[in-house]
Amino acid sequence: MEPTLPPAEIEETLRALDEAGLRRRIRTVPGPGPRVRLDGREVVSFASNDYLGLAGDPRLVRALAGAAEEEGAGAGAARLLAGSRPSHGALEREVAAFKGAAAALLFGSGYAANLSLLPALCGEGDLLVSDRLNHASLIDGCRLSRATVAVVPHGDPGAVREALRRGGFRRRVVVTEGLFSMDGDSAPLASLVEVVREQGALLVLDDAHGNGVLGTSGRGSLEAAGLLPSPDIVEMGTFGKAFGGYGAFVAWTAEGIDLLLHRARGFVFSTALPPGVAAMDRAGLDAARKEPWRRERAISLARRLREGLSRAGLSPLPGPGPIVPLLLGDPSCAVRASVRLQESGYWAPALRPPTVPEGTSRLRLSVTASHREENVDGLVAALRETTRG
Repeated sequence: MEPTLPPAEIEETLRALDEAGLRRRIRTVPGPGPRVRLDGREVVSFASNDYLGLAGDPRLVRALAGAAEEEGAGAGAARLLAGSRPSHGALEREVAAFKGAAAALLFGSGYAANLSLLPALCGEGDLLVSDRLNHASLIDGCRLSRATVAVVPHGDPGAVREALRRGGFRRRVVVTEGLFSMDGDSAPLASLVEVVREQGALLVLDDAHGNGVLGTSGRGSLEAAGLLPSPDIVEMGTFGKAFGGYGAFVAWTAEGIDLLLHRARGFVFSTALPPGVAAMDRAGLDAARKEPWRRERAISLARRLREGLSRAGLSPLPGPGPIVPLLLGDPSCAVRASVRLQESGYWAPALRPPTVPEGTSRLRLSVTASHREENVDGLVAALRETTRG
């Protein structure tokens, strides 16, 4: 019997990806940036989501090692099965305090959290209203929920209101990112919350890229929008970006978190985070809270990059955070630009479909607190030459 996916068909698919400029490969780098060795040469990386420059911080490394020594290398099983390590509970309490929420629950990754959260909240007979540019994990979570899904134009509260007015649904949930990971812009949260409350709905906010970066104290997109946590807002955040660690959390009411503890399959059926990882995340959260200069520096350098690109005749997408996308349109054009940049000593990955919509391939430039002004200015000069030819 022939295999379901014959080798010849696999080869043909890969060849088609090559021809369309969509073939990818994993790059190996020896450690966190901003200066890394890539393909045998040193480059300045603008590829990382390590916005606060904490991924290589010795305090996180020591916390990881110390907790592993005390509590073991692995958790052994799901927390409901084998119990919870002290590091897990300590991190959840600190996250809840940081977010101003009643409780929090840990997940293995942001993707796992979103795939678990939405089906735990919704099912057949419910309505999910999802922003067109939401992250793949939110899209997949919507699909897994088996709820009716209404996809609305990006950042359009009016369209959300119209979608929520549809009758016949048991419950209605609006799903959005806070700081959009590919476009770098913010959701109109104040308006969305107004619509959600007007219509008696629930808001699920994925603030993976806003936490630690946005707001007067780094608490994320809600704080930046002048909003407070409330029972009608469920927030997901991650530790693997601004906080320099790994894993994710959901922050909500005590009753809501108790519900997720029973219904969120990615929590119930997954081995818990290693205790050392939970301790590392706690150290990253603590550093982010106590060192606001990191957030301020990342935002300032991102502003410098946007202004420099604009002066160079380029048109970066606007946004409040450290994600600075430069649209190039064609996948092959984006790949060529990325390769030429690397030859000039800078690493900026080419993002192509399905990561971004057709016709919007781009360089996604991520600025961190570890970059220097000369790194940013050098990148602008290199991009000016790269996009000229």
